[in-house]
Amino acid sequence: MGSLSIWHILFAVVVIALLFGGRGRISGIMGDTAKGIKAFREGLKGEEEAQEEEPPAKPLPKQASAKTTSSRAKSKTAG
Repeated sequence: MGSLSIWHILFAVVVIALLFGGRGRISGIMGDTAKGIKAFREGLKGEEEAQEEEPPAKPLPKQASAKTTSSRAKSKTAG
C-alpha cells in the first residue's frame, strides 16, 4: 500500500507530460484566465458607466384598483 507501483509512476509521467508538454499548456491556460478576468473587469466598468448616464426611474403613482376598493366597500356595508 505504501510503495509506488509501475502504474503509479506511469500515471504521474502521463499527467506531467500533459501539463508541461507541448507549447506550454499551463502558461496558455494562465494567459486565457488573465484575458477572461480583464474582460470581466472591463464589462463591469461598462455597466457602471451605463447606470450613471441614465437618470433613475421615477416610481409610478399608487392607485387603488377597482376590485380592491369595491370589495372593501361591500365588506364595510355588509358588516
